[in-house]
Amino acid sequence: MENSGEQFDVIVIGAGIMGSSTAYQTSKRGHKTLLLEQFDFLHHRGSSHGESRTLRATYPEEYYSRLVIESSHLWEEAESEIGYKVYFKSPQFDMGLSDDKSLRAVIASCRKNSIPHRVLDQRQVHEEFSGRIQLAENWVGVLSDLGGVIKPTKAVSMFQTLALKNGAVLRDNTEVFDIKKDDVRDGVFVCTRNGECFWGRKCVVTVGAWMNKLVQSVTGLVLPIQPLETCVCYWKIKQGHEEEFTIQGGFPTFASYGEPNIYGTPSLEFPGLIKIPVHGGQRCEPDKRRWSPAPMILDSLRQWIQERFGDRVDSTGPVMTQSCLYSMTPDEHFVIDFLGGEFGKDVVVAGGFSGHGFKMAPVVGRVLADLVDNGKAKGVELKQFRLGRFEEKGAGNV
Repeated sequence: MENSGEQFDVIVIGAGIMGSSTAYQTSKRGHKTLLLEQFDFLHHRGSSHGESRTLRATYPEEYYSRLVIESSHLWEEAESEIGYKVYFKSPQFDMGLSDDKSLRAVIASCRKNSIPHRVLDQRQVHEEFSGRIQLAENWVGVLSDLGGVIKPTKAVSMFQTLALKNGAVLRDNTEVFDIKKDDVRDGVFVCTRNGECFWGRKCVVTVGAWMNKLVQSVTGLVLPIQPLETCVCYWKIKQGHEEEFTIQGGFPTFASYGEPNIYGTPSLEFPGLIKIPVHGGQRCEPDKRRWSPAPMILDSLRQWIQERFGDRVDSTGPVMTQSCLYSMTPDEHFVIDFLGGEFGKDVVVAGGFSGHGFKMAPVVGRVLADLVDNGKAKGVELKQFRLGRFEEKGAGNV
């Protein structure tokens, strides 16, 4: 291609948390890396912005627990390199009906992965949290040591800063519309809307909710990755109880199994407010959104807050909301694989993180750098993340 510009070892498309973590890893290994972003860096239009994400190792699927454990170490490693914190540790508390299959699978996974945890009944939960969390008689709680809050925008900035420090080139407001195979030599051409074209030995695509749009335009392949708009809700803690819901006060990150599937973080980013959203959302196009919560979601949240936190949290309605995007796969598992076809192993795609991937961004970046380096990921089985699984019958999640 005659108009190709600068040449790179690795071109990463999409500078959210996954792309930024990947650029950090590849540049750290000495690869000449280009990180491209279609919008401003640190924008609020995707899945990597905001004030908090939960870190937890309590997964029904054992392989996610192992990825989270590695990520917790990699978060701290990056923090030591940058000199500030993005990961704030707390316990993790999971709750639900005592016979809930997913919650039972979480307990089994904790045992298998040697994750320190305690299973608590209604009375024990009341004592553990001094009445702050109230469970029904037929509910149980699982309290584990490995939890915490990650500051998302700060974390993305951290990885971008470290990548820059390692010699990476960062370009925002640079939308990629095509990727072409270099027929003369191994590698690809990455073409942008502003007329530039870059050559890369390898390419990693981490464009979140825009994954299907880009991959379909390049290959014709339709990935079953559905963007959902979710709404993060902050609720006011009633006067006199504010300190009870902070990390310093011993309050955990938490998740509630069953319907509605709710999660939350201790009061941290906004004093006197606690983040309690529903895991899920409404189908959307990434460039066309409501930017507001659905009324039926708020109804289920109000009831749950009243039942769990009683008169300590005002359940009248959220005092603040933030829109965010999920990129959902049918089984809610990630997509991490080579694009294949004419591109072979020159292009790697990573997406479909389904609203639970942020905490694992450091290990995803490490895995993608491994795939770029030698075509396989060290110590991680990727079969459950294959692109081809959607063509097979029986793919599902616990």
